[in-house]
Amino acid sequence: MIILPAIDILDGKAVRLYQGDYATAERVALDPVLAAKEFEAAGAKYLHLVDLSGAKSGKTDGYETIRKIADAVDMKIEVGGGIRSLDTVKMYLEGGIDRVILGSAAVNDKAMLIKAVELYGDRIIVGIDARNGKVSVSGWTSDSDIDYIDMARECEKIGVKNIVFTDISRDGSLKGPNTDMLKKLSDSVKCDITASGGIKTADDIRALKEMGLYAAICGKSLYSGTLSLTEALEIARK
Repeated sequence: MIILPAIDILDGKAVRLYQGDYATAERVALDPVLAAKEFEAAGAKYLHLVDLSGAKSGKTDGYETIRKIADAVDMKIEVGGGIRSLDTVKMYLEGGIDRVILGSAAVNDKAMLIKAVELYGDRIIVGIDARNGKVSVSGWTSDSDIDYIDMARECEKIGVKNIVFTDISRDGSLKGPNTDMLKKLSDSVKCDITASGGIKTADDIRALKEMGLYAAICGKSLYSGTLSLTEALEIARK
């Protein structure tokens, strides 16, 4: 299993939110570039970046900061937030980012998702963020009536190979991942599933690994000290 330490970027700063609420933004590192370097020094080979400003605005507000991080480390980087056009996908993937995550675009622009998968294959990830089982978009500020399993199945038909799933109610809560929803998702599609939201301890990493999930994204647990990145990486390697 892959462990992806997360850096959420808002106005050039590394922050964490509680359940996606921008009003709860808390700065968790002095510099996002230094945070990425520390994760790399601890042994992480992958990095999950979110442009929170872009997720809300639909633009690439955090691109400059993301480029600085990519230039500073030798890690495989995936980026989500505000990626809603093929031009933006191209900008990231041809600018040194390994994979991009489509969230709102995957819901609102199916034709764009299909074309992106045709052009870039497994470098396209779909982020499914759910509140009460229904998919949320626009930086989690708007809820749809789309069931998260239905969306996952539709993505699989299109050719998506990797889904990042977040139960919004667990995000930033340190209450543990929603293993029931993750299991249902994993049983419903053949895509690689990356778990996000709520991870607190090494036991959570063990539980996700036992489920056979592809990857786990760790954010607040690393910044708050409830989870050691070194230990998480060790568990994932076994």
